Amino acid sequence: MKNAAGALAFIVRFVILGLALAFVVGLFWPGSGDRLRERFGLAHPAQPAAGTQTAAPALGSGPVSYADAVARAAPSVVNIYANRMVTARAVQMYDDPVLQRLFGGLPTGPAYKRPQQVLGSGVIVSDKGYVLTNNHVIANADDIQVLLYDGRIAKATLVGADEETDLAVLKIDAGNLPVAKIADSHALRAGDVVLAIGNPLGLNQTVTMGIVSAVGRQLSSSSAEDFIQTDAAINLGNSGGALVNARGELVGINTLLIGRQANAEGIGFAIPIGNAKNVLDQIVETGHVVRGWLGADYAFVPVAADSGLPAAARGAQVTDVYPGGPAALAGIQPHDILLRIGADDILDPADLRRHEAALKPGSKVEVSGLRNGVPFHTEVTLARRPPLQARATLDG
Repeated sequence: MKNAAGALAFIVRFVILGLALAFVVGLFWPGSGDRLRERFGLAHPAQPAAGTQTAAPALGSGPVSYADAVARAAPSVVNIYANRMVTARAVQMYDDPVLQRLFGGLPTGPAYKRPQQVLGSGVIVSDKGYVLTNNHVIANADDIQVLLYDGRIAKATLVGADEETDLAVLKIDAGNLPVAKIADSHALRAGDVVLAIGNPLGLNQTVTMGIVSAVGRQLSSSSAEDFIQTDAAINLGNSGGALVNARGELVGINTLLIGRQANAEGIGFAIPIGNAKNVLDQIVETGHVVRGWLGADYAFVPVAADSGLPAAARGAQVTDVYPGGPAALAGIQPHDILLRIGADDILDPADLRRHEAALKPGSKVEVSGLRNGVPFHTEVTLARRPPLQARATLDG
């Protein structure tokens, strides 16, 4: 018993001595404990000091909040109210509910004019007051009003519009305008986080989030369109609004969606900012957009499954040549496979459309390809592309 009590007393004295020694060391050599813990791998992770801001994560690292990106981009997004007069007629409804469901109503009485207001969005892209929006938002409008982020209201004038890309440029007379920061659209990849900012259903400054579902989408084979596909929610009124990346930089102009009437969900489209900027510059400079035209229609190059060639073979096959057009005059024929235009290889029909549209009418360009497997070269003098049928907007 005495031996046990003595051992316990020894341990207590040893602990007290150790604590006293640690107190003295900490008093005269502060920080030595942290250095010892570091040496033996027991250091705690450093915590940021109160009130300090941590560096924003790089694009692609997945921040927990996109509030900073919204704060950078939202002030440049405006609400657009386009007022127009439309023709209407009174409708007499059937008394029988079944007939109402089947046939609706019968127009009756003389036609009359009534006011209609279209809601949309826009993006300020210049401190000179230029605003990008969709053409279908302001088409045939008699009066266009723009509501700025800070509550100011400005009357807008139409500088010019381009039906093929569904873009329009407005001009407002106001000072101290927040201008959107334009991103490098070529850096956009499928899977990147994007935010749609606009005025859906009159709910101004609404932000929705999604990812880039695909780039380079083409909905019409006869056009040079090059859409960004996204699953960020886009609704009526988002048209003309901003699609921005996780840094708050403008990557596209929201333009349309495929809605539930087509049994689709989460399929929206935006015009890449590079294309929109090109339209903007031409409209500001000349009031309209001019595109080059070869005068032919194209399709993908057919590749047999057992040919040993990749499925996505480069080039475009000519399916039709317009009589009297540039391609016909240069001797290009249906079934020709076009591989090169000027100094650039042709990747696919959409790529060829974009190349010819970027060239000025009247310019000459060498086109190379294969005819029945034999290489050929010809010089084509491009014409101005004739007006195409306006693309129907899928968001109404």
